[in-house]
Amino acid sequence: METIVEDTHAGVVSPELVVDALFACRKTAAIRAAIELDLFTHIGDGKTAAGLASATSASERGVRILCDYLVVHGFLTKEGEQYRMTPSTRMFLDRNSPAFMGSAVEFTAAPEVLNNFLRDPAAVVRNGGSAGLANMSADNPVWLKFARGMGSFTGLSAKILADEISGWPSPPKKVLDIAAGPGLFGIEIAKAFPSTEIVAVDWGAVLELSRQNAEKSGVADRYRTIAGSAFDVDWGAGYDLVLLPNFLHHFDLPTCAELLRKITASLAADGRIVAVDFVPNEDGVSPPFPAAFSWEMLASTPAGQAYRQSELTEMAKLAGLAGVTVKPMPPTPASIILFE
Repeated sequence: METIVEDTHAGVVSPELVVDALFACRKTAAIRAAIELDLFTHIGDGKTAAGLASATSASERGVRILCDYLVVHGFLTKEGEQYRMTPSTRMFLDRNSPAFMGSAVEFTAAPEVLNNFLRDPAAVVRNGGSAGLANMSADNPVWLKFARGMGSFTGLSAKILADEISGWPSPPKKVLDIAAGPGLFGIEIAKAFPSTEIVAVDWGAVLELSRQNAEKSGVADRYRTIAGSAFDVDWGAGYDLVLLPNFLHHFDLPTCAELLRKITASLAADGRIVAVDFVPNEDGVSPPFPAAFSWEMLASTPAGQAYRQSELTEMAKLAGLAGVTVKPMPPTPASIILFE
């Protein structure tokens, strides 16, 4: 198919934005193929299609076409027959990089997730939500895919949050990490405060991963887990800090307020609730990633969304709290939300 990009300087509107959207899933497929073949890792300081085909045990024709496609979309550069990484792909898609994000494709491109968007998106809009992942049982492998994949997205946010809490007047001694996933938020706090104990809540299979990560980080002796739904399990009381990392956006506002009431009842005298989430501006369309995240939730949850600060304030007041303070976490798209 030949795409004709019209000259906007001559007053003719270009179809480029529409064409890009219509073909967007091809870009996801290309990145998935490249990550699964470890293409970016094998490129190193530069390789030809023949060299990459040998390194990845793939067809030279297939590798050449894939690499050219990745050049077109800005993921690689090409000089003569040599393909090279851009600074961004070297940082985030080379498996040897400490900032590697490629494992996220296991979840973001999983059939269970993509089907939420591709099966019948108009029905999702008509219904105002989707059963999506809500129908997945606690032992469904998708949750482990989610935990493994999201770990590469949340590592920096976890470090930023731990640094923020390090500036508090007194360190938290007992921390509850709700929907802990890979456990990085609780683990980073445990690393920052050698006497702090972490209690992590999530599905059983996911907690196996968080325990492994706690072991690798040397904090397993202060890391305890409780398997089950955050809405149902008894996690005890006396918490100086309760974490809600990337969790509130899965539910409607009254459900979030209900959870906050349960959390408030389990706090120590000066305990605090801190969430990490994507918070759009009040206009609902900026910054780009937080604002776009509600579409993600529309397609994959019955009633979730990315909440603006005014909505988070309403949520807090429904739970009997005074309000919230929102603090962005650059360079990530997430924000720290302090419930007061």
